[in-house]
Amino acid sequence: MTSLPRALALSIAQLGDRAILRVLAKSAALTLAIFAALGAALWWALDAAIEEWIVATLPADYSDGIAGVVALVLGLLAAWFLFRVVALAVIQLFADEIVQAVEARHYPQAAAAARTLPLSEDIANGARGAVRAVAFNLVALPFALILLVTGIGTALLFWFVNALLLGRELTEMVTLRHSPHGKTDATAVGGLTRFCLGGVIAALLAIPFVNLLAPIIGAAGATHLFHGRPRHAPV
Repeated sequence: MTSLPRALALSIAQLGDRAILRVLAKSAALTLAIFAALGAALWWALDAAIEEWIVATLPADYSDGIAGVVALVLGLLAAWFLFRVVALAVIQLFADEIVQAVEARHYPQAAAAARTLPLSEDIANGARGAVRAVAFNLVALPFALILLVTGIGTALLFWFVNALLLGRELTEMVTLRHSPHGKTDATAVGGLTRFCLGGVIAALLAIPFVNLLAPIIGAAGATHLFHGRPRHAPV
């Protein structure tokens, strides 16, 4: 049976593998590109919305600068809220490659018996994961606003919600390769272990730069937990 600390240690040790580095480069580039596009769109929308008011009110056209500052502030807030959603959706596009790399190195027999997910299925899984992540966080948002007065309550609530979410999503990434007809089974790894895995990855997602590695560590860790479970556990 593989413990969570061992699974995470094995995942971190494999970050230097060529296959993992390729996924890291692709997922980081796509994640940053998505946020760059969202930032540019936000700046354009704000500039268009306030330009006429700025020109009519101030002696010179300051709309570009003001829109840029407002877009930066709102963009940082949006990035903090949406990063988990975008990172999870992006990593699900490449999840099969991560699981393949881990299985090829540590579980070759399981790798030989696994199915390869088509791109269309990866995209569909990524979309479903993003929708679930948005839904979970939107449900938590009103309670998070109430907890702002506690200072730390909001951060703890979002951590808890995303720990539940990530534990499920990361485990399902692995079970998809080993379940017939694409049937997922998040219960293949115990509930407490799933939550702890999700909690670690949710915490890592809050750390700049480390958050680019977090989904990969999570997917690799879930792979070790899945294959290290007792053999009588359901698949």
